[in-house]
Amino acid sequence: MSPSSKKRFQLLKTAVADTFLRENHAPASFKDWKGDEIVAFQDDLFQKTKGRVSEKWFYTYFKNEAEKLPRIDMLNLLSVYAGYPNWNAFNAAHGGAITAKQTGRKRKSLWLVLLVAPLLVIVYFLLNRENEFQFCMIDEDQNKAITRIPVNIKILTDDESPVYLKTDSLGCFSYRTKERTIRFVAQSPYHKTDTIIRHIGSNGNPTVKLSTDDYTLMLRYYSTGNVKELQKRKEQLRRLIADDAEIYQVFPEQSGIEMYSKEEFINKLTIPTSSLKNINILDKRYLDGKIIKLKFSIQ
Repeated sequence: MSPSSKKRFQLLKTAVADTFLRENHAPASFKDWKGDEIVAFQDDLFQKTKGRVSEKWFYTYFKNEAEKLPRIDMLNLLSVYAGYPNWNAFNAAHGGAITAKQTGRKRKSLWLVLLVAPLLVIVYFLLNRENEFQFCMIDEDQNKAITRIPVNIKILTDDESPVYLKTDSLGCFSYRTKERTIRFVAQSPYHKTDTIIRHIGSNGNPTVKLSTDDYTLMLRYYSTGNVKELQKRKEQLRRLIADDAEIYQVFPEQSGIEMYSKEEFINKLTIPTSSLKNINILDKRYLDGKIIKLKFSIQ
């Protein structure tokens, strides 16, 4: 990285820090930022630009002295965050934009530029096009959006630290990436943790159904003496399960099954025993929105 480029990138980092510190609390120097400050910066950057930087990228270019400038799309992203249209505009405001002449290349004739420029623009957008994934978390039992509390989302990326998000007031989140496949972990205090893998081509179905963690839910109700919520959960299950539903437990190694009535199974789901903690739903079938057949095991 040339001295002039290094100086202008340092000015950009200072402008980025000033932007962040106007609405957030953190040490003045990037080198003193730690996990919480970095996550807060990632969130603020996304809110203002709909773009992201990974923790690994942050350490490479902000906490350490990089040997070369970041990619132009990242420079443009940070410039927008700092209040400028793009990296060239930032340079123009701080001593002149980087031009072909500054790189020592021979100036192209106008007709060649007019011929090549559209092709370069097309190639640039093809290479840097981002895919936007949008998902909404749904409670599998109630078939309603999970909005009571945010669901924690951990985006998994190869060779980089995870990106942490939360669902919004509608139970949804969005994420932009150049990758065509997304992997993320959905974690909620009262739902079972699940790892989701989706391809951009299947993003027409942006709902993710999470199963209720009955053991944790019941443990909370019993430990707090919340009889009202306990009864409410029982009524939800009574509405969800058909009166004549076939419910049975499968035992390991094909040693047999045990049939349950609707009320027996509801009682099993509303008492925080060790068996409830280890329950595993093997199959559920619905008719007119009600469960008519359910098979489970105890691990």
